[in-house]
Amino acid sequence: MAPRLGVAFVPSLPPEALLPLARAADEHLDDLWVWEDCFKESGIASATAALASTQRVRVGLGLMPAPLRNVALTAMEVATLHRLFPGRFVPGVGHGVQDWMGQVGGRAASPMTLLEEYLTALRRLLDGEELTVDGRYVHLDRVQLDWPPEPGAVLMAGGSGPRTLDLGARLGDGVLLAAGLSETELAAAADRVRAGSGDPDVEVVYSVVAAAGPDAQARADADLALWGVAADPTRTAAGGPEEIAAAVRRSADAGATTVVLQPTSDVTDVTELVALVEMIGREVRPLLRRAGGGTPALHGTRGLGKGSE
Repeated sequence: MAPRLGVAFVPSLPPEALLPLARAADEHLDDLWVWEDCFKESGIASATAALASTQRVRVGLGLMPAPLRNVALTAMEVATLHRLFPGRFVPGVGHGVQDWMGQVGGRAASPMTLLEEYLTALRRLLDGEELTVDGRYVHLDRVQLDWPPEPGAVLMAGGSGPRTLDLGARLGDGVLLAAGLSETELAAAADRVRAGSGDPDVEVVYSVVAAAGPDAQARADADLALWGVAADPTRTAAGGPEEIAAAVRRSADAGATTVVLQPTSDVTDVTELVALVEMIGREVRPLLRRAGGGTPALHGTRGLGKGSE
């Protein structure tokens, strides 16, 4: 089965570029993913605008940094969007970039402890519980949402290290993986998530750096270099429709159930980004459908009892 196919709104673009991209994704793709990078754009505000300006596309938020946000506020915002746009919002939570967390005075001595407390509390609040907890980082006194979402509201976790993957698999409905993984690294991460969740079909969202055109591979490699990752064609989706489709198939074969094409950071013109989405929808997707059948729906584990870096 072909994976879900999405595009990332990279916050190197200004906020006003979001809506044209969202509408293009609504027409051509399954998913649109927004970020909450410091100190660029709000993930919740971006997701809300994208959801309100579209009809069918699923909007993911990958990801909200736990140290930056009080868990009760996150629960309120996530519940509101789940109720306003049932089945179309996919929130993700993770550690956040530790240097950025230090800049805002929120860096935790134990990011793993914080994320476990945070995900546990957030899941229980979204399930409608009244919650009192006095943890190392999360402190709540008889907090309960007046308007929790309907049962089954999705909550994802993001990360890369083995302990974080285990935690996300155990406490979330799936895991968001960072871009730039090799095929072997992606397969190992996806296998670990499936084993930790106990669900062979658990959601695994993988972002792959994407570029089109004659200089596509060089542009994609330049993005990898920014993260200290060596140039490797198997870590990117670059070239024409056939090359991009082949990269998406590689990611799906390695275990990704959703592949998010992440435009290179040198894209500064939203019209170029919309053209990329249109090409993916009109030329790449038909290649994937012929090769792999239909598109899966989101589903995964939710249990808090199933068993960071």
